[in-house]
Amino acid sequence: MSEHVKFWTPDGIRTAIGGTWFARPEGASDAPLAGVSIDSRSVAPGNIFVAIKGENTDGHLYVEQAARAGAGLVIVSNEFEPGSLGGACVLRVGDTRAALLRMGSAWRRLLEGTRVIAVVGSNGKTTTVRLIDAALGAAMRGTASIKSFNNSIGVPLTILNARRGDQYLICEVGTSAPGEIATLAQVVQPDVAVITSIGREHLEFFGSVKGVATEEASVLDHVRSGGIGVVTAESAELDEVLRARSVRRAEDAGPTLIRVGIGPTSDVRVASAEPIPEGTEFTLNDRAAFSLPLLGAHNACNAAFAVAVARRFRVADDDIRRGLASVRSANMRLERTRIGDIELINDAYNANPDSVMAAIGTLRSIAPRAGGGRVLVLGDMLELGPDGPALHDEVVRAVAGDAAIDRVVLVGPLMAARDRLIAEIKGDAVVFALADSSAENAARAASVIAQGDIVLLKGSRGMRLERIAEAIQTVHRVTPPSAHIVSTTPKTSAGSAIA
Repeated sequence: MSEHVKFWTPDGIRTAIGGTWFARPEGASDAPLAGVSIDSRSVAPGNIFVAIKGENTDGHLYVEQAARAGAGLVIVSNEFEPGSLGGACVLRVGDTRAALLRMGSAWRRLLEGTRVIAVVGSNGKTTTVRLIDAALGAAMRGTASIKSFNNSIGVPLTILNARRGDQYLICEVGTSAPGEIATLAQVVQPDVAVITSIGREHLEFFGSVKGVATEEASVLDHVRSGGIGVVTAESAELDEVLRARSVRRAEDAGPTLIRVGIGPTSDVRVASAEPIPEGTEFTLNDRAAFSLPLLGAHNACNAAFAVAVARRFRVADDDIRRGLASVRSANMRLERTRIGDIELINDAYNANPDSVMAAIGTLRSIAPRAGGGRVLVLGDMLELGPDGPALHDEVVRAVAGDAAIDRVVLVGPLMAARDRLIAEIKGDAVVFALADSSAENAARAASVIAQGDIVLLKGSRGMRLERIAEAIQTVHRVTPPSAHIVSTTPKTSAGSAIA
């Protein structure tokens, strides 16, 4: 029996993660297992179910359900209270989250024929994962992160989802506190590390942009021998960290670096990027042209990372073009929806000052239909620490001075408190302040929208701006476009919030 096959047995998993048997039915030790789940609703016969205690619920409450669904192995913590588990094989460990990481690490070590890519960065990780997967997948077999599986649960699940014989594996690796990148990168052990961007994210925990750069650059310490780093050329803070890192590691220079961006120091440079009806067309400094069905010049840079990685894997440019053409936007990341004559662009998965400005640039680049306007729905940016108010001022002042934006809806206490900054320049009739995205306020926001408008939703995930997207769908879905005119925008005073 090969090491790969042995791993996917109850005894193989116990060897990988430790623990003690709570229940091991006779003859079950070498039974074949297939796949890992932390959601009892998705358990299939032969799966491993790992009971994780989360913020909203505890997987231990659903162990019996997983066992009834046919789980081949159930992993629980020492706090587990046994119930009726039938003939399930049950392994007890001290910490199921830590056990999941150990399991992912053990399977990664067995994937010697698979080249592993870690994608980190302040903005664009999920989209860049999709782009790299599309570029490589046009000519190779591989596995990539599902959605934004980028934390201590999602990363090992991504690794464990990889198949023996995969030529590549792409892991999105995220962070919200110092040290998280290093912990996860040690499990991933990438052959290629991609750093998409350095921005003003989670400043509450990192303190400064240089702190962010230091955290993201730590992935390079875990790149395997002979590997490469594909890094943004657009961050002075990252450049400083990389220079210091190079001096510190004089005897071991670490991975070879390929820089990607729009500036002159870029090895792979986006020479031009233009909007087209289907998305974006861009040209690199070697005159190779590509197109992708995604909005935004910043996505041309994300795609340039994909080109750089795919070329390193010796994928031909024609295959890369074919792959990029097949990409679709991730949920709530510049996701386009047509509602009658309204174009809704939902980019409300997360937000920091840099991603907000990039999204506004995308809105500016798209012309509304005749009679329509550009409407920006802007929610609070969270986890920015003591600099949060000043950074909200910065963004709102930029919006106020942008002549391309016709109406603005500010959502949340930080944004709504700055409505006057916009009203002083654009006038009271174009700015609307909402305390939150409750159902009532979402309906009010939807009433600001008229047929022919282009609407951009941008804010931190905690602001739940998708409620406004749902309200726009509800308000405008059943009404013929001819029944709406631009003057339906309600008149309110910008000096006070309307909720």
